[in-house]
This record gives sequence, structure tokens and C-alpha cells, in this order.
Amino acid sequence: MIDLHTHTLFSDGVLTPAELVRRAHVAGYQAIGLSDHADLSNLEHILSNISCFAKESGIYFPLDVYVGVELTHNPAGQTGELIEKARKLGAEYVIVHGESIVEPVAQGTNLAAIESGADILAHPGLITEVEMELASKTGTFIEISTRKGHSLCNGHIVALARKFGTQLIINNDAHEPKDLITKDLRKQIALGAGMTKEEYLQAEANSHALINKILQRKQ
Repeated sequence: MIDLHTHTLFSDGVLTPAELVRRAHVAGYQAIGLSDHADLSNLEHILSNISCFAKESGIYFPLDVYVGVELTHNPAGQTGELIEKARKLGAEYVIVHGESIVEPVAQGTNLAAIESGADILAHPGLITEVEMELASKTGTFIEISTRKGHSLCNGHIVALARKFGTQLIINNDAHEPKDLITKDLRKQIALGAGMTKEEYLQAEANSHALINKILQRKQ
């Protein structure tokens, strides 16, 4: 398994990066991305620390560790600026916290994330057809979430993605140990959202595709 949406105690997670990565390995993960919640006030602090951990400690773990960030509850108009800044500060990929129906995310965030070239739009709630079609053109991955609450719109997301050929990616948005689910449960959640077996396999392959994109950026 690959999961590129997780949180440590650098935002609202409960684990240090080391414990999160260790637990992810024991749970069967092959690669993990650390992507704490950020705005302009803590972006540099998070990326400095997570980058240091990945560089100095990541080599000792038997799975690959990637440096990400989840831009969260920012003004939609600031999205492009923050994505660019995050990449300059060392983010290997950028997630934008989408318009989940269980949180008061600013309207327009989904569209701003897609237009600004976010790598992943997380749990985008009742994403519109216009936004989903645009994501299929820009290459932004749209997330299917295994996290409670955020997963409520998975069926809607799958249906629209199928209509427009948009690339989906499965993440668990882990904040604590119990969020590191098994591969079997991950698959069941995807199928329960209406994915076919083939669509599920493609979503899993998309995680590898994003990692390949990250590696190409490093060259």
C-alpha cells in the first residue's frame, strides 16, 4: 500500500514522524507521505522539520518516506501562492484540503486547487462537474478518503470521475494509529464507494504514478 495523506504532531496528528512511519510499515505500507496541515504561519516550520526527518531518518526505515503538506482552510485566492511557496520550501507534493461536507472549507477551494496545479485535492465533498472535468485536464488527483466523515461523498466523487475520466487516488488521512487501515479494508471502502475492481486497481496504480512524478521532479 501507498498512502500520501497522513498527519503527525506537527499539526493535528498524535504521533511523531518516526512512530507514524514505523506503524505504517508494520501495517503493511510500502510508502508513506507526511502531509501536515499548513497555512502561511506554519508552512516553513512544518516543511523544514519533515524534510530533515525524511533526509536524516527516512533511510533507516524499510519503506519510502515522502515530504508533503496539506494546505488547509486557507483563502481560496491564496492557493496558488501557497502551492508555489510549499514547493520552494521542499514539499515533494502538495495536497489541498478540499470542500469536505463535514468542515467549513471556503467555497472556491476545490476550483482554486485544481487551477493552481495541486497534486492532490483531498476529500472534495460535492465537487462539481466543471471542477471534475478540469481536474481530468490538469492532472490533479482527486482523493477517495477512507477517513470517517470525509468519506461520505466518495460515491459522488467516483461517479463524476468515471464520467470525466479523472484520476482518483486512495488515501486514509491518518491522524492516529487506528487510522492505518489494512489493505483489505482499503479495498472494501473503494468498492463500497461504487468503484469497480478495475477502477480500484487503477486508483492504486495512480499512487505509483504520483511517486514517479515526484522522483522525476528531483532529477
